[in-house]
Amino acid sequence: MSNPTQRFSSRVENYVKYRPHYPQEVINHLRETCQLTHESMIADIGSGTGFLTELFLQNGNAVYGVEPNQPMRKAGELFLQNYPHFISIAGTAEETTLPNASIDFIVAGQAFHWFDLEKTKTEFKRILKPQGWVILIWNDRRTDSTPFLVAYEQLLETYGTDYEKVNHKQIDKTILYSFFDSDYRQVSFYNSQNFDFEGLKGRLLSSSYTPEAEDLRYEAMLSQLREIFDTYQIDENVVFEYDTTVYYGRIK
Repeated sequence: MSNPTQRFSSRVENYVKYRPHYPQEVINHLRETCQLTHESMIADIGSGTGFLTELFLQNGNAVYGVEPNQPMRKAGELFLQNYPHFISIAGTAEETTLPNASIDFIVAGQAFHWFDLEKTKTEFKRILKPQGWVILIWNDRRTDSTPFLVAYEQLLETYGTDYEKVNHKQIDKTILYSFFDSDYRQVSFYNSQNFDFEGLKGRLLSSSYTPEAEDLRYEAMLSQLREIFDTYQIDENVVFEYDTTVYYGRIK
């Protein structure tokens, strides 16, 4: 699918149930290093189903969740309906619709690799307050720390429709230095999920690059997934390990 804002429309239910959330250590670190306070105004760009937004709402912040995909945005509104300081916005990274110089922290969780970086940088400069911060976060799934994760990565390489093209790990130091105009900082925290087979299946199908039911490779993919699970499960569970990686800095 060429339009990245629509890639997850059919994945929302699995995304909500099976994608990882973000650890509290992210908030603790931003308090210590970036002067994040309860009063800081947050814009979560590509807020999706609201996992990262919730982390800041729990910190007491008001958060604008900017999300272009309607099914994802509606899921986020439902997920966050009990937080009075959440404001849902139909917008994009390139056109957030937010006022000039209104935001202390722009955050993006699992989303920056979908943005048009030149247009996004211009928009971020517009909406940030002086001395505002940009925080880019990914839950980086470990691909080789256990035999199970090695086998799972091989499954994605075999069946992924455009896995190599859209893999967020293509965001490298050169791209980040260019975006931030200067040095940026990086920190990582451990994160994990435990899955039975149904959970593992849902986690697989939450990814935009995996075949869906109408694809001729779908059943073969699930059959191989079952083999991987049966081989590596312990007490009917497998473990996804992540490094929650945070890149943060200012843009001039």
